[in-house]
Amino acid sequence: MKRWAQGMSLLLFAFAPTYITMAQELNHGFKKQILIIGTFHYHNPGSDVSKTLTFDVLNKQSQQDLKRITAAIKEFGPNKIFVEWPFDQQQELDSLYQAFEQRRFWDSELLTDFYKKNEIFQLGFRAAIASDLPGVIGIDYLETQFPFDSLMNIIHTNGQSRLKRDLEQIIASFTTEFNAKMQTGTSLLDLTYFLNTKTLRDKSNRLHAELPLLAGDIHNFVGPFLTAEWHRRNLYMWSLIQKQTQPSDRKVVVLLGASHIAMLKTYIDQNEAWEAVELIDLLK
Repeated sequence: MKRWAQGMSLLLFAFAPTYITMAQELNHGFKKQILIIGTFHYHNPGSDVSKTLTFDVLNKQSQQDLKRITAAIKEFGPNKIFVEWPFDQQQELDSLYQAFEQRRFWDSELLTDFYKKNEIFQLGFRAAIASDLPGVIGIDYLETQFPFDSLMNIIHTNGQSRLKRDLEQIIASFTTEFNAKMQTGTSLLDLTYFLNTKTLRDKSNRLHAELPLLAGDIHNFVGPFLTAEWHRRNLYMWSLIQKQTQPSDRKVVVLLGASHIAMLKTYIDQNEAWEAVELIDLLK
């Protein structure tokens, strides 16, 4: 078995340059650029593990920031824009985009906060129209589980106080810092910069993909299961991005929650055919 594994490793290593060359050839010799923008959910900032304060994305300053980000995306020149919408509900997303394009989107008095404020509509739709695109593409995959409560229960039962403290500290530090920024009137643009720092991405990946692996004893796998499910959701999105990007598409934009972008960045960095672009570099 050991000799077979060594042989397979040598075989994969020998063909690795070929796979890279093939990927580059499919892209016509250039790396595809992917502008990654991690956000909080404008309509409900406290919908994730970290419970943060609400934010008024409809105020004048935020709307000006959105115009500036939209202009930067337009200048970037994307061929596609991908958003955090269920991939199997594209038809509904297309209908909403058509209404937005025809200036009918805001007419309904029944619009909930989600449709009024969510980043898909406030930023994704605007950027797509500014970039003369026929729509945005939903890539979210929701058939996964995230048993965070079960994880914390196992940690408590197993007496892993240090692990519990480490997890809670990451969540608390983000929540405190983010809330402090909102309370002091930090702009939407600066909040976006903050969410896309390497420091915050490292914390997010440690929270989702490193610390959970230590939970419980050797017979308990709730932690690895949670991490595997987190990877699965993000890997499915990364797969959908690649499958729906044509060889002639040189630039795309991905607009997702910041924790998803943190994980997506690791996948992009491992792929020789793609190159990540940061919003802050476009707005310098």
